[in-house]
Amino acid sequence: MQPTFRIGPIRLAFCLLLAACGTKVETPAPITITIGGSTSMLPLLRDLADAYQAQHPNVHIAIEGYGSQGGVKRLRASSAGSPEDGLDLAASSWWPLAGIEASGDLTATMVARDGIALIVHPHNSVPGLTLLQLQRIYAGRTLKWQEVGGPSDDIVVISREDGSGTRAAFEALVMGDEPVTLAAVVMPSSAAVVEYVAKHPTAIGYVSTTYLTDTVRALPIEGQLPTSAALRSGAYPLTRSLYLVSGKASSQAARAFVGFAVSSAGQSIVARRYLPRR
Repeated sequence: MQPTFRIGPIRLAFCLLLAACGTKVETPAPITITIGGSTSMLPLLRDLADAYQAQHPNVHIAIEGYGSQGGVKRLRASSAGSPEDGLDLAASSWWPLAGIEASGDLTATMVARDGIALIVHPHNSVPGLTLLQLQRIYAGRTLKWQEVGGPSDDIVVISREDGSGTRAAFEALVMGDEPVTLAAVVMPSSAAVVEYVAKHPTAIGYVSTTYLTDTVRALPIEGQLPTSAALRSGAYPLTRSLYLVSGKASSQAARAFVGFAVSSAGQSIVARRYLPRR
């Protein structure tokens, strides 16, 4: 009878360890995903990117803010084969953007719902505005606060730069065919609008709700403040959706990030700042 040899658990583990040491483990190649566009979405994009990179250490997500229209235009150029543009995804706080979506080569995925808050200085006593009053202020037809129940000062109108998704949303929801007054002070971001209004007691501006701070006061519009409940129910009239936009040349890694943003894990991150998409 041939002798039977048994390998104890410790020796077996040692043998497996030696075998593993001789096996070459492939390190995942580094991947960069570049997202550009809406400045309103920057805080959300950074939160999502931090969580995604923690799960995928080989992925680096670069985020650039220069307006929704700028992001979508660069994405389209990238998809058309302009390597110097190098954008994987665009962030847009209003969709569709006039004159950009016509060819249908872009896919917009809604990731969150947001409100546009109208803000004034905390010392401004105006109780609130109707949509018509707001339109008349931004058209330059109402020039003094006392005409809408506020102080006797002149109104300083603050708007956003051309190409801003927040501006496109505001003008679509409030202005209709009325142009914004040429006397408006133009700011490059929601953060800049908040900073200006906080220092100028007669100013009024509009920002994403995620940028609200105690240095300014959000006005009721049609009797509604931009609370989560009012946004969810649709009672607040100035609501919009936020999008990640992909193009024909967007990488699989970029599309995977979009999938993460709309997953239950991604939407729990969205809920810290905005309303989830569903």
